[in-house]
Amino acid sequence: MPYSHAPRPTTSDHATGPLDIRLIVTDMDGTLLDDDKKVPADLWEALARLRERGVLFTPASGRQYATLAAEFAEVADGMVFIAENGTYVVRDGEELSSDPLEPETVARVTETVRRLTSGGADVGAVVCGKRCAYVERADEAFLAEVGRYYVRHRVVEDVTAVDDDILKVALFDFGSAAETTAPALAPFARTHQVVVSGEHWVDVMNRTANKGAALRALQRELGITPAQTMVFGDYLNDLEMLDAADWSFAMANAHPEVVRRARHLAPSNNDNGVLRTVARLLDL
Repeated sequence: MPYSHAPRPTTSDHATGPLDIRLIVTDMDGTLLDDDKKVPADLWEALARLRERGVLFTPASGRQYATLAAEFAEVADGMVFIAENGTYVVRDGEELSSDPLEPETVARVTETVRRLTSGGADVGAVVCGKRCAYVERADEAFLAEVGRYYVRHRVVEDVTAVDDDILKVALFDFGSAAETTAPALAPFARTHQVVVSGEHWVDVMNRTANKGAALRALQRELGITPAQTMVFGDYLNDLEMLDAADWSFAMANAHPEVVRRARHLAPSNNDNGVLRTVARLLDL
């Protein structure tokens, strides 16, 4: 079904009745979580009902695997986590796929960040490994932001010297990531992905890595089609995974490009849009 530039229907425009959905994939920040970073109160009950129906619920986030696993610890058995913007996919503690960066790329991005900071930019790098996230900047304000998304992080003297597979380099900009940090990383866009994943975040990953590539690989492994897949997102790092599902939803609070790309609209993250949509369309 081709994409249309016409206004997207909201959930109220769909007929009631259960769909043949086998896989639900949702972004976290700005999508499943409200603006206070809290999960919906009725999430756990909804997950139990989905599990009873054989529907796999999969978080897909820029957050690290350890953060996602901690958030869903009580219901994690059998769940698949698409972490680090698709560069690391894990089920029951076992890696399904990963797409690590070359050490030379990590070193070059790190040097770019060091030049930015020496020039006065209020930015810091998070070097995201499979086992841990590594940072050189140790001030309280920066570490507070890092801790939101990377519960397992460590301050080191030199992030390029750590012994870990590095999945991506995430940069946090206390100003506008799109205006300051992303332009400084433009040279990397010729060979890698430079993705603005939030107002203050930019991620550098391999060109082959994104949430959509991870989702398509998961669909192939599980024998699930795009027509059996429901996806929710709000920001630019969600675009590719929206393309991998017939039932793709932009949140009402989503970036305009996400609204254009998705097939449908859901209520905002602050209005419990993900679960309201799932409950209506699947008759939960």
